[in-house]
Amino acid sequence: MQTRTRRLLTVLAAPAAALLLWTAAVPLGGVDLTVDQAGTPLTVGPALVAAAALIAGLAAWGLLAVLERFTARAALVWSIVAAAVLAFSLTGPLAAATTAAMLVLMGMHVLTGTIVITGLVRR
Repeated sequence: MQTRTRRLLTVLAAPAAALLLWTAAVPLGGVDLTVDQAGTPLTVGPALVAAAALIAGLAAWGLLAVLERFTARAALVWSIVAAAVLAFSLTGPLAAATTAAMLVLMGMHVLTGTIVITGLVRR
């Protein structure tokens, strides 16, 4: 499989996996995914989940492409940056209204990050 095709499938798999987790947790599990967004409650729905995962995947792919043009160690540099971004992103779910919501949101972050990190740099 060509690199571009594999990377496109990776970027598309990330939101698909996040949506599967959202489906298992919210409609099937009854978890209320509400977070405090600057004092306003925000319900995390499927569109937000898909958009966030897709944007993160596209941004990651774009950064990797830029690094591949300018450095010989692009995969290593990108992997370190991606892991740091994933770790930082885990602070967002701390604003969840409930512990269950926080755990589900963290799970979505880790799932999306794992798919993107392993899928984009794999040879």
